[in-house]
Amino acid sequence: MNDTIVAMATSLGEASIHVIRLSGPQSEQIIKSCFLPKNKERWHRQETYQLYLGQFTDEDKVIDEVLVSRMLSPHSFTGEDVLEISCHGGLFVAQRILEICLKNGARLAEPGEFTKRAFLNGKLDLIQAEAIIDLISAKNEKSADLAISQLDGGLSLKILELRDHVLEVLAFIEAGIDFPEDDVEELDRDALNLKLVQGINLAEDLLKGSRTGKILREGLLTVIVGQPNVGKSSLLNSLMKEERAIVTDIPGTTRDEIRETVNLGGILLQLVDTAGIRKSLDPVEKIGIERTWKALAKAELILLIIEAGKNLSADEKNIIEHNSDHVVVLVNKIDAVKNFKAIGPIKNEIWIPFSVRERIGFKQLEEEVKKRVYKGISEQTKDPLLSNIRQISALERGLSSLNNALVSLEAGIPWDILSIDVRQALQDLSEITGQNVQESLLDNIFSRFCIGK
Repeated sequence: MNDTIVAMATSLGEASIHVIRLSGPQSEQIIKSCFLPKNKERWHRQETYQLYLGQFTDEDKVIDEVLVSRMLSPHSFTGEDVLEISCHGGLFVAQRILEICLKNGARLAEPGEFTKRAFLNGKLDLIQAEAIIDLISAKNEKSADLAISQLDGGLSLKILELRDHVLEVLAFIEAGIDFPEDDVEELDRDALNLKLVQGINLAEDLLKGSRTGKILREGLLTVIVGQPNVGKSSLLNSLMKEERAIVTDIPGTTRDEIRETVNLGGILLQLVDTAGIRKSLDPVEKIGIERTWKALAKAELILLIIEAGKNLSADEKNIIEHNSDHVVVLVNKIDAVKNFKAIGPIKNEIWIPFSVRERIGFKQLEEEVKKRVYKGISEQTKDPLLSNIRQISALERGLSSLNNALVSLEAGIPWDILSIDVRQALQDLSEITGQNVQESLLDNIFSRFCIGK
């Protein structure tokens, strides 16, 4: 933390501009040694949030004409003195400026080190830090909006509210241990029971939207399955609006999984187009079919395409029977069948009359996907949603500990014993926002950032 770090804040390569970022106690001194401002009087005022035009030099040699922005501690992203150099976008120029900063006392930043310093200096918590990387990697509007809502601190406030409540429960227990009063023991147990139930309800409310949040962030793993030539690859191409998969009349064209990401009504689908399910003697096609069955076991949504006017095969019945909660059956090629009659579901699956060629049923498919993703949560919800698997896992562990404490209380377990579970819940919740977190976890989180962020 005593080092001054430097890194490229923009991607390497030719561009209009490049930005080199410095943060740390020697940032100002390093820049002074190699920057000649046009307006020296203004530069020496030491004002924050200011932009200065001048020449960047290496000793007496001018390297480039640059803009330097100055953000002084504590009013910066990292909480330290931060200076950023905007130079012309040639790779050689940016690399030269970076080398001069290193020569003058800076060291190269590690991945995510600027954001890590912002966390360590109290400028943001772990939820907000992880939201930054989610915002950078967002692939559609919904995932970007989710990251922004978390970066804004709304989710952090909800977690802190729950953590404060658990802290209050722990204080209540310890007061009962330190100052026991036999005549109010039963009353205290009722009060503790109520407090634990309130904490459990708060945790469950936060977890309600976590599945939706996780899907909005990562996408819905969706497997397209069906017999050969039923329209699987045509559906993939139609959803992607490009010829991604080969479509022919020859059965068995798709022999391996094709994985692509598409945006359907604001929902990210991690699409897997699989080999057609049938009996085959071709060794390569057999491997592809085996992979189809493995993909089905992991799928969050299965789009089973069947052909209108034909009876279900044994494999199609098997897929429906064992995955009915995850299956949407697309009855394809209805445009080629006279007097088509819709078939009803066997169990819980949804059947949609469909035609890839005529684009029939796409809107109904989109609505069905949204219904499955949001599950009782309004699509226009403004409530912050959990979406990060680390945060969800920690909250689930905290909820489990609170439930264990409630069971212990109802069983008449002494308060000092049940306080162990409450302390564990507090520790799990503190891990979410970073009030109590191991350095190894921090290293793991920030190593996923790019250098310069």
